[in-house]
Amino acid sequence: MFREMRRFKQKLSKEETIEILKTGKTGILGLIGDESYPYTVPINYVYENSKIYFHCAKSGHKIDAIKKCNKVSFCVIEKDDIVKEKLTTYFRSVIIFGKAKILKNDDEIFYSAQLLGLKYSDDKQAIDKEIKQALKALCCVEIVVEHMTGKEAIELAHARVLSDYNI
Repeated sequence: MFREMRRFKQKLSKEETIEILKTGKTGILGLIGDESYPYTVPINYVYENSKIYFHCAKSGHKIDAIKKCNKVSFCVIEKDDIVKEKLTTYFRSVIIFGKAKILKNDDEIFYSAQLLGLKYSDDKQAIDKEIKQALKALCCVEIVVEHMTGKEAIELAHARVLSDYNI
């Protein structure tokens, strides 16, 4: 159903891919927008147990797009270094495909908002207080990951092989 990565030598392991998702701060959410135009938007997110969570307004372009078609893609870029003298970029990134669901249950909304808050702050008490105050106005979305790939620049892949052999 999902394409295999053509440049398989540049593929990151599942563990490395998950680590990028866990440590990334911002991802780009891809949706099918108005009149079937692609719609991408940067979002803060959290990754937990093969799911991406984020919060947003209860109405707007994202929510309308998810209601129309719940299939999404999501991209996180961990590394993006321009190497001018080689006319290339040393990159490391992840792309996921999944299905988005607007959470309705207060316990699910609280859980996802708490996960998101704890990713960006360690003040659990303040996070819980904020969520409780905003719970009725809060909209959270869960994306169940169906397929994911991590990829890095071929130069980084080669360097990794050389370091594995202590060359």
